[in-house]
Amino acid sequence: MNTGNLQHLFEPALLQEIQQVGVWQSFKEGELIMDYGKYIRMMPIVIKGTIKVYKLDETGKEILLYYLSNSESCSMAYSCCLEAKKSEVKAIAEDDVEIVGIPNVKLDEWLCKYPRWKSYIMRSFNERFTELLKSIESIAFHKLDERLVDYLKEKQRLSGSAVIKASHYLIADELATSRVVISRLLKQLENDKKIILYRNEIKLLQGF
Repeated sequence: MNTGNLQHLFEPALLQEIQQVGVWQSFKEGELIMDYGKYIRMMPIVIKGTIKVYKLDETGKEILLYYLSNSESCSMAYSCCLEAKKSEVKAIAEDDVEIVGIPNVKLDEWLCKYPRWKSYIMRSFNERFTELLKSIESIAFHKLDERLVDYLKEKQRLSGSAVIKASHYLIADELATSRVVISRLLKQLENDKKIILYRNEIKLLQGF
């Protein structure tokens, strides 16, 4: 498999090791990549596509934690690998996804062996931590209409497209609210000439 989008991150020798020991996998849109309560033997690095990472709250409702896209990795998976813990998160393919899984036996070894790997892991933890803080801030302090706009903008950034493929049910689940509320807010955005609603698709208009 091609490691082209990793070449700017890692040393040539590390790229060669990734080719040798990495487990290359492909997932279709909506497929389960990682599940709650399962042991994680490898840390995934996203080669292509986008992954959604969820966690259950105290009431058993799923909360969207963050997205992983090009060259990014899941810090929680890294932690579970090192400590041989069961997963506390679930990961689903947002679209067609390709990943390379790094075996847990290599994670610690490469920290000492490759400076760029150490930098990559530290940066991943910082980025995921920042995203979690933003999620907490959004839930605690932002109005739902603001969170919906931020959600759609993030979808646009990740996909590179002004057409967002998502049902009202999906958006409601990911923002921890009801479909009726999301439908009302989306309709208001359409009335304000910010979006156009289609069946399971939302087109963001210029100036959104």
